Amino acid sequence: MSLLTITAYFIIPIYTILFAWGTDWFNVNFSVLGNLADRKNLFLLWGVIVGTYFYYVLKQIIGGLPRNKKETLVSTSALLLLALAVVTPYLPDSQPIHAVLHVVLSFLASISLLVCLYMIIWKLYCMNQEVYRPYLHCLLMITAVSAFLFFLTGIVSTVLEIFFTLSCTIMLQKLYRRNRVPKILWR
Repeated sequence: MSLLTITAYFIIPIYTILFAWGTDWFNVNFSVLGNLADRKNLFLLWGVIVGTYFYYVLKQIIGGLPRNKKETLVSTSALLLLALAVVTPYLPDSQPIHAVLHVVLSFLASISLLVCLYMIIWKLYCMNQEVYRPYLHCLLMITAVSAFLFFLTGIVSTVLEIFFTLSCTIMLQKLYRRNRVPKILWR
């Protein structure tokens, strides 16, 4: 079992759930949890693990795509936005400008990741509809469930963040494993 597989199926899910353990998943989010004194470094580590995993796997998948400059730009932007969001404090009472900036950066990081995933999967789908149709359906389902969770709680809640992170991680791992061999055929 490779380090990427262990990271995708064990490290990220276990760490993500343990990070939010003992909190109200429907009324709190990672921004609030990440700025609690006892969880600040844990939040930073979570951002490093998830950001590094996503960046590496996306880079590998994108590297096998033809005309991939847009996907590269969007994936790099998503990583930079995530890094900035993780290090920007969310303390609305004492630092309201930083809190707003944190929310904007977090939102843009997630949207950039989602756009990047759609760009990649759409390009792969256009190249081979039969093989990549399940990935497109999976991404549409991730988007729909994420929207449902947002409207259910009225906020970007911990349950939404956990669902989005874990479902995207697993889908990306499956896509990465699927594309490792055929990548050679595209060149």
